[in-house]
Amino acid sequence: MSQAEEQPRLRVLLADDEHLIRGAVAALLALEQDLEIVAEAASGPEALAMARTHRPDVAVLDLNMPGADGIEVTAALRTEVPECTAMIVTGHGRPGNLKQALASGARGFLPKTVSAQRLAEIIRAVHAGTRYIDPELAADAISAGDSPLTSREVELLELAADGASVAEIARNASLAPGTVRNYLSSAASKLGAENRHTAARIARERGWLSL
Repeated sequence: MSQAEEQPRLRVLLADDEHLIRGAVAALLALEQDLEIVAEAASGPEALAMARTHRPDVAVLDLNMPGADGIEVTAALRTEVPECTAMIVTGHGRPGNLKQALASGARGFLPKTVSAQRLAEIIRAVHAGTRYIDPELAADAISAGDSPLTSREVELLELAADGASVAEIARNASLAPGTVRNYLSSAASKLGAENRHTAARIARERGWLSL
């Protein structure tokens, strides 16, 4: 038996709602002698269920998944499967997502454009205790800076993001329409947007909304 075969393999959970991508990544990582794909998931809740059952060493989580995103799953894993190290991959990372990911406990944050070989290296690194952040995603987060929005402005922009009217937003937020207009006007001014819908789009693109 070779030395590689004698060493315990790292147990990996893959979670991505794009089945073709997940299957391809699983097949490529399975070629690594020291990695074992113990479970695959297509949604946030399924990823948590699989993690509870299989107790993986590392969870590779897509940022955007149905039911719960990678950041929410990462936060839940810290409590429910604390021995599992989580890392997040994304096809379209927004600056605010990086800060949210790190706050949730993620040890890695990288784009889906990374090669399978590099992904395997990062899996090993984060399991060993290293943190990996893609340099380009980090640079984008730094250039975007922190959100200038208050928590109330974020709340109302999230309600406005789906095209709701001021009256609907006011009703959902239990505020007067005039108060809602003032908050949304303030948010739009801070973001240099001409209206609440553009402000919501800008805030979403920068990762400052939870949507």
